[in-house]
Amino acid sequence: MAKATKKVATKKVTKKAPKKVAKKVTKKVTKKAPAKTKAAPKKLSPKVAKLKVGDSAPDFTLQDQNGKSVSLHDFKGKKVVVYFYPKAMTPGCTVQACEIRNSESKLKTAQIVVLGISADPVKSLKKFEEKEKLNFTLLSDPEKKVIQSYGAWGLKKFMGREFEGILRQSFLIDSEGKIVHIMEKVDTKTHHDDILSFFKHH
Repeated sequence: MAKATKKVATKKVTKKAPKKVAKKVTKKVTKKAPAKTKAAPKKLSPKVAKLKVGDSAPDFTLQDQNGKSVSLHDFKGKKVVVYFYPKAMTPGCTVQACEIRNSESKLKTAQIVVLGISADPVKSLKKFEEKEKLNFTLLSDPEKKVIQSYGAWGLKKFMGREFEGILRQSFLIDSEGKIVHIMEKVDTKTHHDDILSFFKHH
């Protein structure tokens, strides 16, 4: 009689325990995993504009490196370059900014105003200005509203990985506030010359 009771007990344990665990685990993993990958990219893309040559440049008001409010409409009647860059004090952005700094006299002669915009806070922009002795306006857009309104936000690739971020782009605006040229691929070393060359021939 003792042997019979042992067999019954072991059968009950081996049949019930593994099946319950296996069913619960597979259901949870297969249902929840795909939902996360689909939801992520949708948040920012609807807000991003797609501007074209001939459009009126979207107006904006942002704080500069000194905490002063600066608006695009302040420069009506002048040629303006609104350029977007990923991050202050990084290698490519430093080269780009320093070449603009070195072209101050040429830009002034051509009556071109340069406004650099990034998502950096005002304090970081001030450090950038002081460290590199920059001589033009840097604007802070931490909420990325202006960046998105100009379409300078999108998918980027770096060292094999993809992510959303600020695109290095420049918008050249005439004295009437119209976009006359969009530089979607910017060479940080020749950016200043490319600006001067365009306005010279248009």
